[in-house]
Amino acid sequence: MKLHYLVLPNIEATFATVLIGFALSMPARAAEPVLIGHWPLRGSDREQTGAALKITSRGVEFDAAGPGGAARTAARFNGRDGVVEVADAEALRLGTGDFSISLWVNTAAETDDVPGDLVSQYDPATRNGFHLGLYSHGGVTNAQSNSKQLHFGIDQGRLEPEFTDHGRLGNAVYVFSLCVHDGRLYASTCHAGAGESGRVFRFEGGNRWKDLGSPDKANAISAMATFNGSLYVASSKYRLAGSALAESQNPNFGGKVYRLGDDDKWVPCGVLSPETEAVASLIVFRGRLYAGSLYKPAGFFRYEGGERWTACATPDGKRVEALTVFNGAIFATCYDEGSVFRFDGSAWEHVGKIPEATQTYGFAVHRGSLFVSEWPKAHVYRYAGGTNWVDAGRLGEELETMPLLVYNGQMYGGTLPSAAVYRFDGDTNWTKIGRVDHTPDVKYRRAWSMAVFQGRLFVGALPSGRVLSIEAGRNATYDRELAAGWHHVAAVRGGGKLQLYVDGKLVGESAVLTPGDFNLTNRQPLRIGFGAQDYFRGDLTDVQLYRGALSPGQVLNLFQEQAK
Repeated sequence: MKLHYLVLPNIEATFATVLIGFALSMPARAAEPVLIGHWPLRGSDREQTGAALKITSRGVEFDAAGPGGAARTAARFNGRDGVVEVADAEALRLGTGDFSISLWVNTAAETDDVPGDLVSQYDPATRNGFHLGLYSHGGVTNAQSNSKQLHFGIDQGRLEPEFTDHGRLGNAVYVFSLCVHDGRLYASTCHAGAGESGRVFRFEGGNRWKDLGSPDKANAISAMATFNGSLYVASSKYRLAGSALAESQNPNFGGKVYRLGDDDKWVPCGVLSPETEAVASLIVFRGRLYAGSLYKPAGFFRYEGGERWTACATPDGKRVEALTVFNGAIFATCYDEGSVFRFDGSAWEHVGKIPEATQTYGFAVHRGSLFVSEWPKAHVYRYAGGTNWVDAGRLGEELETMPLLVYNGQMYGGTLPSAAVYRFDGDTNWTKIGRVDHTPDVKYRRAWSMAVFQGRLFVGALPSGRVLSIEAGRNATYDRELAAGWHHVAAVRGGGKLQLYVDGKLVGESAVLTPGDFNLTNRQPLRIGFGAQDYFRGDLTDVQLYRGALSPGQVLNLFQEQAK
């Protein structure tokens, strides 16, 4: 509380002193947020406050209909190169102070691309800045591990994270897939015993997991994805000899798909084909669910509902393994050769052979480009269009790189034979973060599956059957798929934590921030519609950046004012 007063006669001096003392004893009020920049994105990229910020834009149409339905009240971003860029300025240097972002976002119900980043100001060379994105992660390695989930993260790039062990999943030797669905983290497993079958577990915090049972008789549940609001999983007769372990004596074929129904009951969704021994991957593309065969014969299938699947073409009879969507197509890795293939919805196209690779393994979309991992040199390659791939470096002295995933500004990869996790630091540089499996007296250890949940990067391992996690910087995530249509989103650094709001409601919080940590000042531009993963695909309007923390009431008012 601040009081302004004049010099008073002596008779009133005592009262003034008492009043001042009372004021100083009152709790300090947080400063009101100050608007740094306001981009309505209605008809142009013009900034509203007149703050003399230099703005450039490309690939953006400013004639879309906003939340109220009127034309030219929102901007449409094309997902390929669309961005509104605000040049570095003193006003954008956020330091260690509180700040807030408010915007409206619209995405389609059916898509053939990752949704991408909303607002970011980040220097990848120093790992310094912030991100607000709507992320999907496909082809990791067998799973679509995250689907349209909001992520608000900050980092200063000073400390290397340490792994937290979340325990072994029953008697598992292999954590095949991790998938976030409806606010929960799920893990699927492979088991080695003759009488054991693959299972699905749900994370309950710490090292506690709830066993949801075995949907199928096969020894592995290999692939997972969220589709039409439900969790889908697929089964495999996994050949453990491929990981230099003794083969399971379980004789049952997989090749089946199941849906998690009410009361955690598994609902059969059919068999891909009688010849399909194992399912490699699941992916959602243009509102349809697709699956590929892990072993020969090659197979690629589309789900038709109920227990019906349609066989689709394969690329020259070759197996398609990890599946992801990017820029209007499904991209697929291959175990028959070190190639990548592209499916446009009707036909396959060969889009390049990775030098010296005999198998390709996993995908990630990072800073607008598609990356792929491979065996036997553990390199990662960036897609440069046509059939061209550019070497993005080797992960230490490893033999195989498998999952790739973008988390709080950087891309991470998992390896064989040491089950290490590396961070991509640009160009061809990879930094080792740590190992997730230390099982003695085995030839191969794998860091195989990844997902982002509760602001942390989770990793599943072989042969320990354990799940571990790290947090880089501080992160708040909304661990549910953001529904199609218009939504108000607010991201707030304040009160010693990060907070995420959707439609006026708090939906995610970070761990506590230490006062004075995470100085976010950098000289990078503020980017609307681009960041750590990809160019945004969808519509945005009324983007606001504040110095200071919006209160829950102020966030609710911003939602209600525009929603009227």
